[in-house]
Amino acid sequence: MKKKILINVEPTYLEEHSDPFENSYLWAYRVIIKNNSEHTVKLISRHWKIFDSNGSYREVKGKGVVGEQPVLEPGEEFEYTSGTPLKTTSGMMHGSYLMQNFEGEEFEVNIPPFSLDIPDRNKTLN
Repeated sequence: MKKKILINVEPTYLEEHSDPFENSYLWAYRVIIKNNSEHTVKLISRHWKIFDSNGSYREVKGKGVVGEQPVLEPGEEFEYTSGTPLKTTSGMMHGSYLMQNFEGEEFEVNIPPFSLDIPDRNKTLN
């Protein structure tokens, strides 16, 4: 079933909230979760791995997303926006959601890796 839960992430660099002199760079990311399965599912928790271009990384784990544990009926989408700071001009994120169907079965859905890069800047491999 996990292949029928689609995750799309669109990152945006927030220049107005970043301070290069303090090595503080902020990104927002919009996530769209689409339930293409035939079952109603609930998002239980999230697990993110966030890397900067220096090789440093941190993990973020928690219940739900943006204070919610959305329930998605077949064909439904849930969208939210969150953000993350980095100490470098580029980075990468990926992770997973723990989901549950209404038979009580839990399963993990991978969040594909996506790049955090300042537009019009040379990209640094992470």
